[in-house]
Amino acid sequence: MTIDFAGFSGETLNGALAEPLDKVRDGRLRPESLQVRILVPDPNSPWTLPARVDDLADSPAFRERAARIMERHTTAIVEAVTELGELGLIAEAHAEVRVSPAVPLFKALRHQRHRGVLRLLPGAGTHRPSRRRTHSHVGPMGKDTVLFHHSADTDPDSIESQYLAQSQMWFTSMWDTVARQPTHTP
Repeated sequence: MTIDFAGFSGETLNGALAEPLDKVRDGRLRPESLQVRILVPDPNSPWTLPARVDDLADSPAFRERAARIMERHTTAIVEAVTELGELGLIAEAHAEVRVSPAVPLFKALRHQRHRGVLRLLPGAGTHRPSRRRTHSHVGPMGKDTVLFHHSADTDPDSIESQYLAQSQMWFTSMWDTVARQPTHTP
């Protein structure tokens, strides 16, 4: 089984994987292999989004908070998948995180032909760099994201098959060209 994820922090993916990974631990699911590739934005580089509402500028305080969230969730995924391999519950288990210089404007999840879209909403959240000040920002929302199901069919020239093939090509291109190992630890 291969899961490719491109998104903002890995929080949604971590939540989605918790139950299936628990089922593997309990012996209710028995995949032969599991490979998870997680592509998230580099929190050490300025971001175009999320941005401050007043001037649409990068917010280092927000990136710092986002980096902690990202590290917590991506590390949890990597450790859970690695543990299943070490316990012998999955013959081949590997999870890897890479960072990209681009901040995603959508969320993509491929697990045997699934893909999701992340919505961009003005004023989607706030962060508090100090106890006295709250800053509004505009940025992607992820927890309520609707996943739109796309399935390839037997016709490689159908719109659905082409959409999925192009989505996979995009992910692989990002993974193989501009993505790199994060400088923090997952």
